[in-house]
Amino acid sequence: MAREGEGGRGRDREDRDSEFMDRLVHINRVAKVVKGGRRFGFAALVVVGDQKGRVGYGHGKAREVPEAIRKATDSAKRSLVRIPLREGRTLHHDVTGRHGAGRVVLRAAPAGTGIIAGGPMRAIFETLGMHDVVAKSQGSSNPYNMVRATFDALQREDSPRAVAARRNLKVSVLQARRQGGEAEAASEA
Repeated sequence: MAREGEGGRGRDREDRDSEFMDRLVHINRVAKVVKGGRRFGFAALVVVGDQKGRVGYGHGKAREVPEAIRKATDSAKRSLVRIPLREGRTLHHDVTGRHGAGRVVLRAAPAGTGIIAGGPMRAIFETLGMHDVVAKSQGSSNPYNMVRATFDALQREDSPRAVAARRNLKVSVLQARRQGGEAEAASEA
């Protein structure tokens, strides 16, 4: 029979963990040759997000697959970063990211486009809560490099609020300049 205090704490932790969505991106089986034969181990790459603009990735290694996934999930929850989203659905501007030989290009997309991205990048966007984005991976197709390059690109993302704060302007002034610049370019053409 469980004591009252223990059950409550366990449920609180489950509720807190349930706010996160996790996606297994890749599992790698590695073998170590020993005297009696091969000893297998597993490495897992997991992406975790709250679907409200926070996302992280983690890597875990263990002898058993579930243990490797658990370690990777814990690591991902410790490395969460907040990404600014426009209207809660897409990027504010186009951005590129790289890691090693991996290079990714992320483009903002109009409403209704959906997530046009492959493999590891799709998992990141789904857990992030992004609904419209066009992404292209160039170079390495290694899932680890693709995930790290995508995170590099996402961390280069700037919101108008952050740009306005850096330039000591109001967001409305910055947005007005943007609309004014587009109007001038259209009238010159």
